[in-house]
Amino acid sequence: MELFFIILPAYILFCLWLAYRILQKAGFDGRWALVLMVPVVNIIMIWVFAFSSWPNLRPGVKLE
Repeated sequence: MELFFIILPAYILFCLWLAYRILQKAGFDGRWALVLMVPVVNIIMIWVFAFSSWPNLRPGVKLE
């Protein structure tokens, strides 16, 4: 059980870091990743980011 309390914070920090990097590449402020820590709001914000226009995505620019 002690291992769980060691691995869980590391997993949470890793997921927040990934979200931060993805949001930055999309052109949003990376601090929005902290919204993932708020229940229900996190699901809504994932949908908002998925279906909104991304600032870094301009016409004629291909995604890598």
